[in-house]
Amino acid sequence: MRVIEFLDTTLRDGEQTPGVNFSIKEKVTIAKQLEKWRISAIEAGFPAASPDSFEAVRQIAAAMTKTAVTGLARSVKSDIDACYEALKDAKYPQIHVFIATSPIHREFKLQKSKEEILTQITEHVSYARERFEVVEFSPEDATRTELEYLLEVVQTAVDAGATYINIPDTVGFTTPQHYGEIFRYLTTNIKSDREIIFSPHCHNDLGMAVANTLSAIKNGAGRVEGTINGIGERAGNAALEEVAVALEIRKDFYDVTSPIVLKETLNTSELVSRFSGIAIPRNKAVVGGNAFSHESGIHQDGVLKNPLTYEIITPELVGVKKNSLPLGKLSGRHAFVEKLKELDLYFEESDVAGLFARFKNLADKKEKITDADIRALVAGTEISNRDGFQFKDLRLDSQSDGSIQAQVTFINQDEEEVVVVESGKGSVEAVFNAIDQFFQQEISLERYHIDAITDGIDAQARVLVAVENKATETVFNASGIDFDVLKASAIAYIHANVMVQKENSGQIDKKLSEKELPTS
Repeated sequence: MRVIEFLDTTLRDGEQTPGVNFSIKEKVTIAKQLEKWRISAIEAGFPAASPDSFEAVRQIAAAMTKTAVTGLARSVKSDIDACYEALKDAKYPQIHVFIATSPIHREFKLQKSKEEILTQITEHVSYARERFEVVEFSPEDATRTELEYLLEVVQTAVDAGATYINIPDTVGFTTPQHYGEIFRYLTTNIKSDREIIFSPHCHNDLGMAVANTLSAIKNGAGRVEGTINGIGERAGNAALEEVAVALEIRKDFYDVTSPIVLKETLNTSELVSRFSGIAIPRNKAVVGGNAFSHESGIHQDGVLKNPLTYEIITPELVGVKKNSLPLGKLSGRHAFVEKLKELDLYFEESDVAGLFARFKNLADKKEKITDADIRALVAGTEISNRDGFQFKDLRLDSQSDGSIQAQVTFINQDEEEVVVVESGKGSVEAVFNAIDQFFQQEISLERYHIDAITDGIDAQARVLVAVENKATETVFNASGIDFDVLKASAIAYIHANVMVQKENSGQIDKKLSEKELPTS
């Protein structure tokens, strides 16, 4: 049975999702979880894009012990050099070199002939191969490239030293049948005296990214590329967790296996959701909140008699634990830590004191704390900003004119408090106006969403916001979790303001896009 490798590009292509800006610490944390999930390779970023991107790739490379780490490079020597410097300390370094090949990209983006592009491929793939043992090459917009020319492009890259050939469906144009035919044609006709591994990279513009990826596997692909939860620009990328579970459930059809540790799937998905500020739709395949819910009476009856009647995926397969004992207000620190370990949640010893304090605070409000509550608690983020201030509390008062007055309190490490008071037509508006008064920044609220992440009347709330920094037009996603929906709203909005503050102070670099034309 063939083994299918998995390359995750959440930290590169996934970060191109509007509003998603992972910090270096968040990227390293995600990378460590991806290693637990047994991903084969992590595309850690585009090192030439900015000093921040370079440093993130460098730190991820240093943190991985079993997983290969790759960086993206345009067909330009300076990009390749940046990858080499960022990855030189990696245990298993790789590089991913790309250039556009479709007629529309040749004419309008590159303004180069077919022959000029082939020359660039030879020059830059061979240059990369001198510095990396493993080189991946991608013909951007491959699915809109003439098939015969695509073969010539790929053969040129193979001859120059490429080991992996990625065939990107850059704009989500292809169909499963068409994509499968491309892979079958290339794998049949490419000539090489060494093993060449082909991989799909699918976007979801027509809703077929996962189906196209599976078709590529069926037709000879040996590695898949995608993101966790399918995040990415426009409609996103192929969701790797869906691909992994599909290969497991339909092993009879695909006749392949993968190294993915499926029980870490839910933890991986929730971690990316937490840091990206993008909620997992309840009806999402494999990891959505409704994935194992059965509202229909007929379905419920069938599942009780035999789960296989309606469940082709068991909750335990992806890391949903059943029959887990809840914690309560009398539970001690040891029981709490054991619960974190039982749920395989990522934490550091330095985090335990703060997490336990938040647990005890929650336990005063809820009779029983479930696994979902614990996951939500760990997902909550302490937000620090200028002068080390953090959100402490808020109070609301109704005014005689029907407006709401919000009093928001911030506190720093020295227990110094700052209280800001503002009014609004409603509670959320009043709270946000008060936070705006504290930060004194020009931003606009683009999106506001509330989701209950645990069940029942005492559910914890997660609030997701997207704000635009008016000075730069950059959009930032942020989330907040709390028992109180207004406090969750405040945490999310403060978090977003902190990211705007960091961008305005130069702590978040303006990134060079890989879509920009090479300069050499």
